[in-house]
Amino acid sequence: MLPKTPKAPSIWRFVKGSAKTLFVLEAIGFAASYGVYYRMNTNREFRQYINENYPFVLDYYYKIGELVGDSKARQADANYWSSTAVKRSE
Repeated sequence: MLPKTPKAPSIWRFVKGSAKTLFVLEAIGFAASYGVYYRMNTNREFRQYINENYPFVLDYYYKIGELVGDSKARQADANYWSSTAVKRSE
């Protein structure tokens, strides 16, 4: 007959369960933030929507881009949006 082993204290089960939950939440958060970044990086209309509704997010996007090396994205978007605004008003 196998000897009985004592169960782990309940605090350790709580810590393990919490760590697993935290890991899953972090993975979901990372995937969501990467999805938003990818969409902002590839879709100018989405950047315009973000600019209209959440301008601070777009400002951080441009700052990160300037640190990485794409310093002309802000100006290119501003030029495009101003030219399309002129076309719409005509």
